[in-house]
Amino acid sequence: MNLDIAFYDWQALKGFLIPGLIFSVQLTVVATIGGILVGTMLAIVRLNGPAVVARAADIYVTGMRSIPAVMVILWFFLLVPTWFYQYLPGGIDRRAEYSAYITFIAFEAAYFSEIVRAGIQSIAAGQVNAGRALGMTGPQTLMLIILPQAARNMLPVLLTQTIILFQDTSLVYAIGAYDLLKGFETAGRNAGRPIEAYLLAAAVYLAICFLISRVVRQVAKRIAIVR
Repeated sequence: MNLDIAFYDWQALKGFLIPGLIFSVQLTVVATIGGILVGTMLAIVRLNGPAVVARAADIYVTGMRSIPAVMVILWFFLLVPTWFYQYLPGGIDRRAEYSAYITFIAFEAAYFSEIVRAGIQSIAAGQVNAGRALGMTGPQTLMLIILPQAARNMLPVLLTQTIILFQDTSLVYAIGAYDLLKGFETAGRNAGRPIEAYLLAAAVYLAICFLISRVVRQVAKRIAIVR
């Protein structure tokens, strides 16, 4: 096997890679924010909601965590009718992108829900009593006392999950969305060097995830010092 080092030419590759990198980062950010918001609501419902609703949330979280992400992506992409996308900007032409955004938010919400639930449960019960002593309602105690403290406990785990999420964005390749991996694949196909393209893709994913993991480590250290 002969590897062509000349393939690793940024000027030749950037036209293929930058659009894919932008979409992968956007998908990671949107899925993280949306997943945390939906996951927080699921966690609160599971802890404090009516029994029937809490049970439904439990089933959703358990179900999502038991199914491979690529299957969720494919199911949504294939089963949702095309007319659904006509009401969204870009319409059917952005079907793959919208499918990726929606399915990743729905899928990651299950994982973030478990993180948030554990974070809330890590706060001492005395904090709830303190809120009541101050005359706060249950929601006020949750928003002003419990969640801010829980966020500090959850932050390193949330960032770690974001690293996993960034890696998983490559799964949208299955529905034809133009992500970072698709950019490498397209560049390799056009240059006739697919092996080099996938090797470079692996190196780039490794570098990005390594840098983020270093950030997570520094955040964990700072939180430990504050405590």
